[in-house]
Amino acid sequence: WEHFASLLIHSLALCLCLIHAFALTGYGPVFEEQPVDTIYPEESPEAKITMNCRARANPPATYKWKLDHMEIDLNAEGSHYSLAGGNLVISNPDKTVHVGKYSCLATNTYGTVISREASVQFGYLDLFSSEERSSVYVKEGQGAVLLCAPPPHYPAELSFRWILNEFPTFIIPDKRRFVSQITGNLYISKVDSSDRGNYSCIASSPSISKSVFSNYIPLEPQTERPIRKYPADLRVKFPDTTALVGQNVTLECFALGNPVPEVRWKKIDGHLPSNHEVRMTGTQLHLYNVQFEDGGTYKCEAVNSKGKDYHTAQWVEHISSTEKDLRSDYTMSCKASGKPKPHIRWLKNGEPVLFRLIDCYCLMRFSSLTFDDSGMYQCIAENRHGVIYANAELRVFACAPTFERNPVKRVLAAKNGRVVIECRPKAAPKPAFSWSKDTELLSNSTRVFIWEDGSLEILNVTRADEGRYTCFAENDRGKANSTGDLLVMDSTKITLAPSNTDVKVGENTSMQCAASHDQSLDITFIWSLDGRVIDLHKDSQHYERTTVRHHVVPLLIKNVQLKHAGQYTCTAQTPVDNITASAHLVVRGPPGAPGGVRIIEKTDKSVKLQWSRGADNHSPISKYTIQYKDQFSNDVWKNATTFPVNVEGNAEMTTVVDLIPWTDYEFRVIATNTLGTGDPSNPSPIIKTLEAVPVVAPSDVGGGGGASRELTITWTPVKPKYYYGPNFGYIVAFKPQDEQEWKRVAVADPQARRYVHKASDIPPLTEFQVKVKAFNVQGEGPYSLTAIIYSAQDAPAEAPAVVEARALSAKAATVSWMPLSYSNLDGYQVSRNVYETIGVSSRENHTKLENLRPYTEYIIEVRGYNSAGYGPPSHHFRVLTKKPPPDRAPKIIAKKVKGQSINIAWEQVEPMANESSIEGYRVLYRPEGQTTGTLYNTYKRNIDLPLPPNGNYVVEVRAHTEGGDGATTTVQITGNKVILSVIKITYSLWTICLITYQVETDFAITTVTLSVSTWLGVMCSLIVVVVGSIY
Repeated sequence: WEHFASLLIHSLALCLCLIHAFALTGYGPVFEEQPVDTIYPEESPEAKITMNCRARANPPATYKWKLDHMEIDLNAEGSHYSLAGGNLVISNPDKTVHVGKYSCLATNTYGTVISREASVQFGYLDLFSSEERSSVYVKEGQGAVLLCAPPPHYPAELSFRWILNEFPTFIIPDKRRFVSQITGNLYISKVDSSDRGNYSCIASSPSISKSVFSNYIPLEPQTERPIRKYPADLRVKFPDTTALVGQNVTLECFALGNPVPEVRWKKIDGHLPSNHEVRMTGTQLHLYNVQFEDGGTYKCEAVNSKGKDYHTAQWVEHISSTEKDLRSDYTMSCKASGKPKPHIRWLKNGEPVLFRLIDCYCLMRFSSLTFDDSGMYQCIAENRHGVIYANAELRVFACAPTFERNPVKRVLAAKNGRVVIECRPKAAPKPAFSWSKDTELLSNSTRVFIWEDGSLEILNVTRADEGRYTCFAENDRGKANSTGDLLVMDSTKITLAPSNTDVKVGENTSMQCAASHDQSLDITFIWSLDGRVIDLHKDSQHYERTTVRHHVVPLLIKNVQLKHAGQYTCTAQTPVDNITASAHLVVRGPPGAPGGVRIIEKTDKSVKLQWSRGADNHSPISKYTIQYKDQFSNDVWKNATTFPVNVEGNAEMTTVVDLIPWTDYEFRVIATNTLGTGDPSNPSPIIKTLEAVPVVAPSDVGGGGGASRELTITWTPVKPKYYYGPNFGYIVAFKPQDEQEWKRVAVADPQARRYVHKASDIPPLTEFQVKVKAFNVQGEGPYSLTAIIYSAQDAPAEAPAVVEARALSAKAATVSWMPLSYSNLDGYQVSRNVYETIGVSSRENHTKLENLRPYTEYIIEVRGYNSAGYGPPSHHFRVLTKKPPPDRAPKIIAKKVKGQSINIAWEQVEPMANESSIEGYRVLYRPEGQTTGTLYNTYKRNIDLPLPPNGNYVVEVRAHTEGGDGATTTVQITGNKVILSVIKITYSLWTICLITYQVETDFAITTVTLSVSTWLGVMCSLIVVVVGSIY
């Protein structure tokens, strides 16, 4: 919307109070709720629309409704309309019948008011076109724009999002990607390989809560090496924007470019307003609650290392409100401004008013009010953007003067000061006024004045003016008076005024202030700086006020900064008067920032810089420091070298030297004095130094190797900062060691690292001298150091003779060959079925092929190779791998303990027709938790294994075939558990020990009894100890 009319109407109330006046308690309708614009979704399940209207009135109001200025007949046959209170309900809305502008009329005995108009529209959001979207091809590093092309819809406001490949993988806007909420388009400032995929635009209508998806748009980044850089290119630009006071405004700005541009916002004629917020990584400027002062020219600037672009737009004047005071001639004013200029019309009790209108319908003037003029008045201003209403009630009254609600008040005045005693009775018509002091009638003099509104003014007040003052008011309806007292107080005087002070930044200082005043009054001290009252709470970091002694109130200024300089005013204030005293605070500190930094001359390695002096902040500038930032410095400012080396404090120009040709630079200037170094200036415009011949040669020149009849030359490229100009490339020179003439070749790619020269007459392993230098549009630079390299050798010319290739199992085979007698052989390549290859060292002449498929024929070939390539292949040799072993494990059928051994038996494994025959069985006997143990081979279907002394063991049994070992079955074995029992029998000198132990395994418990006789009974115990320790 552009600006449309804003208006203010003055309400005029006049009442007629007769001799037998009665209290007027009624009033005309005043809207508490009015209809609002409504959007009804065409697909809404709720088949009704409700338009609200409610008015406060006494007596209560009755309601009518109009559609497009025609009264709605609520009782018509087949009507969709009904009333609920004052609300209008539309049942089963029909787009062809019910679209339009609705207004509500509220009426009671005092008059009629009409509400603002509110529209009813039907909202919809169609589906996207079903046509297939074309693929978008773009080089990596360039920018891309994917068009949303939203379908037909109402209302206009949509929100947009994009998904990548599938829902709900949403594109999250960042510095590189931006979704316009105006067009819906997706912008990618710099495309890279990760952007490849299918994109779909989602358009959502918040008004009708519906979203639709577009067909997918394939994005195909195209590889480009090296990736080029592009200057900033603004593609999203905000239009000229009009706003109403109090609205929120969003401006969009986005640029393509590589590197990704940075977006900056500025206000040309001032600072960005405090109510601004930069959102969406800089691509949106949001202004909240816009005010008059926010109008102006805003600038969006996109910058990267390759350049910048910008866009501006002018806001028109904001809407404004005009207010006219109520005058004695009873004029109601209603002024509006807007683009286009609004038309104004008036209503009285809902009906048009054509009389008493002057000045382009802005004013309604009454020359003589009557009771017939009472009623509800409305001023309506409209243009093509909208319409607004202002309401007022005019009530005519007349009555004799009365001070009932506003008597003359007791007034205090300061000695030698000025005082005004108000007289504001309620009266109509306007009364005549007179005053008396005590019993003396007052008249106008050099000190005493009676104003037109009845107020009494006394100048140069003295103690003699104290007394009782009476105001008399009289009109043709009657008269009245009211009396009040005047008390004269001692005036306030400054007894200790602040004095001028001079401090340095960071120091503390204070301003003194004291005053005398009438002791019966309270006094307050207020400090201000340059007319702005100091908020001691908010600025407590720097300001503090204390009371040293009675009515002496110093202002302490802590850690003084440059912003604290200025005129400080102390105001001593009582309820009766106030007085001020001021002093200046001078703050000395580091210099302010210089201004207007610009380049007036430039060469390939220097620029002449000029600037304007900043504030010296009361301490002479002693020197300037020049800093620069170039396209290679990663936004780091560095000190520049100048001529002369020291830039004196009275200089405003210098020459910066030792710059790099053909490089983008920004410069800034920093001033220094004895109190410190100030803030830097704003950067200068970016400039590029002139071109020059390259002076840096490529490094690490070398090479050699490659394919047969090739000469490969390599180097480390020159860094971009040393290109010194456009059209940068390399000159590669080379010649055989024993020749005089150099051959030169130009390589145009500045990032190139190698050049391969191919010629059929290049002999293998021949010594060459090579060197490389840089060139640009200005000429050629110096050559690098000369390096010695060798041309590529020839590939092997002979094929190895395969001696043997045989299958080892179903998955492995071995190949061996006769080694080649070739001095520069790097190794052998063994191929199976052409596409599967392995490399073998030149020192080996055999290898093992693994992970083969069972019972499959492989074609084996062997060839030698070196850096020049591969030699011819050997004759093919065919190998058929063995049939696979059975995939079924042996089934354990028995496990039995035999003394110190255990016997394990299993069933015979029967191979299938496509499996290898059983040649025997393998049994691995190992401790649990270990992978190694004792491996037994047997042709039988059982085996005896020694019983483990302790611990747990695992037995693995598998069938063995020529194709390998089959599936494994596992048996757990638990070691011996010994239970000892001792019976000691003593007979004479003999002691017999009966020792019984049980050997407990997983399969049986064996009991053994021993008898031992000894001379001494004590030996029995010893035997027990020994046996126990063994087991």
